[in-house]
Amino acid sequence: MKSFEKYNAARRRFLQRSTLVAGAAAWHSLLPAWARGGLQADLTGLGALSGSTFDLNVADDSSVINGKAGRSILINGQLPAPLLRWTEGDEVTLRVSNQLGEDTSIHWHGLLLPFQMDGVPGVSFPGIKPGETFIYEFPLIQAGTYWYHSHSGLQEQLGHYGPIIIEPRGADPVKYDREYIIVLSDWTFENPHRVFAKLKKMSDSYNFQQHTVRDFFAEVEQSGLDGALAQRMMWGGMRMNPTDISDVTGATYTYLINGHGPSDNWTGLFTPGERVRLRYVNASAMSIFNVRIPRLPMTVVQADGLNVQPVEVDEFQIGTAETYDVVVEPKQETAYTIMAESNDRSGFARATLSYRPGATAPVPSLRPRPTLSMKDMAMDHSNSGRAPMNHQQKNDHHMNHAGMGHAEHSGAKRQAHDHPTWPGVVGLAMKPVNRLGERPVGLEAVGHRVLVYTDLKSLEINPDTRTVGREIELHLTSNMERYMWSFDGLKFSEVNEPIRFYKGERLRLTLVNDTMMPHPIHLHGMFFDVVTGEHDFKPRKHTIVVKPGEKMAVDISPEAVGDWAFHCHLLYHMHAGMMRIVSVLDQDSDT
Repeated sequence: MKSFEKYNAARRRFLQRSTLVAGAAAWHSLLPAWARGGLQADLTGLGALSGSTFDLNVADDSSVINGKAGRSILINGQLPAPLLRWTEGDEVTLRVSNQLGEDTSIHWHGLLLPFQMDGVPGVSFPGIKPGETFIYEFPLIQAGTYWYHSHSGLQEQLGHYGPIIIEPRGADPVKYDREYIIVLSDWTFENPHRVFAKLKKMSDSYNFQQHTVRDFFAEVEQSGLDGALAQRMMWGGMRMNPTDISDVTGATYTYLINGHGPSDNWTGLFTPGERVRLRYVNASAMSIFNVRIPRLPMTVVQADGLNVQPVEVDEFQIGTAETYDVVVEPKQETAYTIMAESNDRSGFARATLSYRPGATAPVPSLRPRPTLSMKDMAMDHSNSGRAPMNHQQKNDHHMNHAGMGHAEHSGAKRQAHDHPTWPGVVGLAMKPVNRLGERPVGLEAVGHRVLVYTDLKSLEINPDTRTVGREIELHLTSNMERYMWSFDGLKFSEVNEPIRFYKGERLRLTLVNDTMMPHPIHLHGMFFDVVTGEHDFKPRKHTIVVKPGEKMAVDISPEAVGDWAFHCHLLYHMHAGMMRIVSVLDQDSDT
């Protein structure tokens, strides 16, 4: 009976919200541009909150997705959680009350704040117990597009996330007439812990796009029988699948925009000739999206909350936890489809930009599913199940940079040398390459402009342009068959020592992806400068997707002393152990 009442309550909220949005949209376009700004948040359906003091209630709830109700964990009863609008220079107070039967938390993703306010249980605070209220207080020392989410268990998968906009105190270098938040996410009606258990038993449980006999004959036509057989034997010997692009797919996921499934068709209005700012937030648990608006170019103006030199593209990939702001200029009285295709092409999220309510545009068909290539396999699999060669010896030979000293490993690698076996690692990237200038898998041959990381340049000169004084190398490792994810071969629970940064140093962190999947890697509490070849205008980010077989680097200037989480932002990878703690210490600290 209670579940039926919850369903009806959720359905009533859904219908009321849809009616309000449709009614507001009908007369909103008649208002002058200056009067429309205050209503934009209502049109998103995100229930924006503004000011400096907030009450956020975390509770079990029910959400209606494509007409079907499912259990969720929501903030103030909303999916996504309320849009928080702040102003740079203010100080905010957020009273977060936990009405769940389990601990919860909120992490303010991408925000620079005291580590005690970062919201990671067991790292920066103990978490919020059932029935308790935790008060977050911190100053806003930045502007841009960010988001917030649970860092407790798998709650994020159940809807515990929401967007943040921090308005700049001064003039915004981005000129626009109207804006919309586009929160991308993935939804499953399965219990997230059941999803994880299925992955542990069989990592490709949700991969329904595996190679077929037809694919084999196509390979024979392209590479000959011997070549096709050799490739199949190679993949079989590694117990890997070239179609294993994403762990959790459209087989269980419905992909959402602002909490709406594809059939709901969330719509944002424009007047022809306006500059419309779209603030994309990838708040998904496990999904990387390829975003395009057919017939409408997008100018990227911000990445991860920080302004970049404008670059016009037709498509971009947004990794889990990344944000991108783009400006579009629709000039015709027509409708445009916002298409967010999952990178494995098992499903999509869809919305509409339109000059009037009710107008729609064609929805593109899903493109053929991509497959991994030899470049994604820059690995030596002869060490499977055994400890790798001594990396410190390898570093001494290969990484003695003049003026920089030897690269250090994070500590877990040195511990791993003591183990007779290394079950968490199937292979090592023996020939990793920098792939920052490459298009993501599946977008290599599309006939239009695709954003790559080397296209991004900071709008302003980087705040720290010193020469790097120290380097740390960290490997992204896995045993996909056993669904084991780790850094340097050890999962989070097996590591005793944090990665040590020192306040005021200039540090290079080199990441080597020994796995065959892309990983959105997120560092809490600080931004890093992506080493793209631009010396003084490197793009500054808090999350970056590291491609399979890639070796790339970021430069960091730690400032905030404390303990910070560092992890893959694919939720089930982090849950499986792909996480570490970074301790920022004073220069004279020995502990």
